[in-house]
Amino acid sequence: MNTTSSSNNVIISPRKLRSDLYSYSYQDDSNIPLVVNVLASLIERSMARNQRIIGKNGSSTSRCLSRSDLRTRIFDCHETPDMTIQSYLERIFRYTRAGPSVYVVAYVYIDRFCQTNPGFRISAQNVHRLLITTIMVASKYVEDMNYRNSYFARVGGLTTNELNKLEVEFLFLMGFKFHVNVSVFESYCCHLEREVSIGGGYHIEKTLRCAEEIKFSRQSEQGRFNQIARVML
Repeated sequence: MNTTSSSNNVIISPRKLRSDLYSYSYQDDSNIPLVVNVLASLIERSMARNQRIIGKNGSSTSRCLSRSDLRTRIFDCHETPDMTIQSYLERIFRYTRAGPSVYVVAYVYIDRFCQTNPGFRISAQNVHRLLITTIMVASKYVEDMNYRNSYFARVGGLTTNELNKLEVEFLFLMGFKFHVNVSVFESYCCHLEREVSIGGGYHIEKTLRCAEEIKFSRQSEQGRFNQIARVML
């Protein structure tokens, strides 16, 4: 796999991505976080792999669908959107300004969703709805302030009612398991590096803002606990 961005052929080096994640500026609309390229590349690879599996095993419609499989069909589009995954993710970023760590957490959710619903396969018919839903939920988990669902819906090309239904179904299909601790966050950063970096073309630093905030929160809580303990003694 080529280690250049599919949209602008910019080589993604470890140093460049580290700098992007630590000192990212939101003032320049053209400055897309490099992790967006990594996520787009991984999703495209997953779709290609799923397509090969379907080609070998035949159409998935030939087998009996479980109740969970039928519920995941809510992510299927009647018409496949005429927009690449890279362009769609860039659009989401430009209009929501979700931080780089949001996309890592969204990838955690996508992986959990696929593990919890083994009959679900990412395809051209469901990938756009899955991405806007997972990024919106991840943004609510990571960021302190967020846009309304109606705004995310407009960004994703959906109605508010459609996105609300997708979110609710997604929450139940995930079993409401949305907590991402530091070790899980770091392990998925390693996974992203391992999956995408052929020849060291990509590198995702393990201590992104999300992990740092979690660590800081834990340290603050421990500090308050120790202070209370000293007062009580």
